[in-house]
Amino acid sequence: MGEVVRIDKFLWSVRLFKTRSLAAEACEKHRVLMNSMEVKPSRTVRVGDKLTIKKLPVVYSYEVVALVDNRQPAAKVKEYIADVTPREELDKAEINRKTVFVQRDRGTGRPTKKERRSIESVMINYHSI
Repeated sequence: MGEVVRIDKFLWSVRLFKTRSLAAEACEKHRVLMNSMEVKPSRTVRVGDKLTIKKLPVVYSYEVVALVDNRQPAAKVKEYIADVTPREELDKAEINRKTVFVQRDRGTGRPTKKERRSIESVMINYHSI
């Protein structure tokens, strides 16, 4: 654990991205902000930096507590970053999980046009509540 860690490696180490290349890609696409500024994957992270990660529809916020440059077990991640994401942002993720799922019997094939329209009307009515 050195004093200088690249942001793409840090994001991968604390399990915010599945691979380091995905973390670097997010930086290049301006989905990662450090202290409210866009960063390149090679930018170094310091203790106390505020990280903002856009994984739409949610914008997550973290604070760097300690530096690490190798992948950590999920149980140890809290030693390195503090999640400071506002509750309103976390509620956006909940809305996506509470979507309507229409179950069809196995082997019945694709829905007919009439069945599809009734499924869509149920979903529209559910989202308008």
